[in-house]
Amino acid sequence: MLTKKRAAAILATLALTCVVVSPAQAIPEPPGTQEVLFVGNNWDGTVDVISPAPDGSLDKLGRINVIPDIRERMQEIYLNPVRLAYFLGIRALIGEGHDQFVDDMYSSPDARTLVVSRPSLADVVAIDVNSGRLVWRFQVDGQRSDHMAVSPDGSQVAVSASTGNVVHILDIETGTEVGRFPSGDSPHENVYSGDGERIFHASIGTVYTPLDRPWLDTTKGERYFQVVDRDSNEVVRRIDMGKKLAEAGYPDMSSAVRPMTFSTDERFVYFQVSFFHGFVEYDLEADRVTRVANLPIAEHVQDMPREQYLLDSAHHGIAMNPQGTALCVAGTMSDYATIVSPRTLRHKELVSTGTKPYWATPSGDGRHCFVSWSGDDRISAISYATGKEVAAVGVGDHPQRMRLGSLPADWIG
Repeated sequence: MLTKKRAAAILATLALTCVVVSPAQAIPEPPGTQEVLFVGNNWDGTVDVISPAPDGSLDKLGRINVIPDIRERMQEIYLNPVRLAYFLGIRALIGEGHDQFVDDMYSSPDARTLVVSRPSLADVVAIDVNSGRLVWRFQVDGQRSDHMAVSPDGSQVAVSASTGNVVHILDIETGTEVGRFPSGDSPHENVYSGDGERIFHASIGTVYTPLDRPWLDTTKGERYFQVVDRDSNEVVRRIDMGKKLAEAGYPDMSSAVRPMTFSTDERFVYFQVSFFHGFVEYDLEADRVTRVANLPIAEHVQDMPREQYLLDSAHHGIAMNPQGTALCVAGTMSDYATIVSPRTLRHKELVSTGTKPYWATPSGDGRHCFVSWSGDDRISAISYATGKEVAAVGVGDHPQRMRLGSLPADWIG
């Protein structure tokens, strides 16, 4: 007999397991367009366009140059000593000796432009996908642009200004700033709520310094998880996740929240933190850490000094399938990707077909997870059901962020 108590328990379990990527990250395709996967090649300033098939196969359609104005931008940089110093600093401290020309990207609602954040050039641009020309350009506060997010209605894009400690809200059609909100040090991840009324944001601090021991954590700066009201751009909640983890019995963990995803009702947030091999489940309603998932650490990492971690990242990339039954995790430092059950926190086999996995994105139908292997210039499709890699394709230099978007149906790269 199904008692009220038993029914409540079942509903509670379903609430914990029904986890998906925020619907704000998927914009319905307009007529006359095709769904594609954009792959940002950070070091060469290009975006590869991939057509993902239901069976997981990956067909490369073409490539978009997102730095068509590079000569003009470099001339400006060389004539400005401050900009030049930061440009070279980004190359040395964050770019692993390379310039960072594309971090994040989204297509516009009409599929005619691709909006791209360009870290080393400290800007956001919209590029006509047919002509390859700039439609608009916005210079961020400070000296570096970073992660972005697009609103559910496709009208706005939020971009983090790393050294400006602010997030700009831009009109996606014109590039005009329509709002902004303050952040902690080094603003990073942004995600719109499904109804578009809130923005979830996290700052990660100075990840490029060698002061990585737990007792030196305060040198990393102010790092917060924030909930922002979209209409007023006011920060309505600000949480120090390091303190919340300590309260839950996990001391000496970082406050720097990296990639994140949410439950369908957006009560639970699942996120990765600096130096940690796994992810955290946090109850936003109860305001506390509920579970922590520890995942495998590769042998070559077990004795590795924290100072050698890539920009403080142990894991960087997390994506739940829309059905809420499987979570895809990128074990960046350990060179694997794996599928994890959100119910049991158990993982399937480790997929170790490349090095330095940097991001994870679910397919539109939820059957596959796309993982970027930045160390090998390739991406792959991993089955959420089996945990096995089903396809792979080579891309440009150092692929990082990947986003589903739209292009005209007749687009040819």
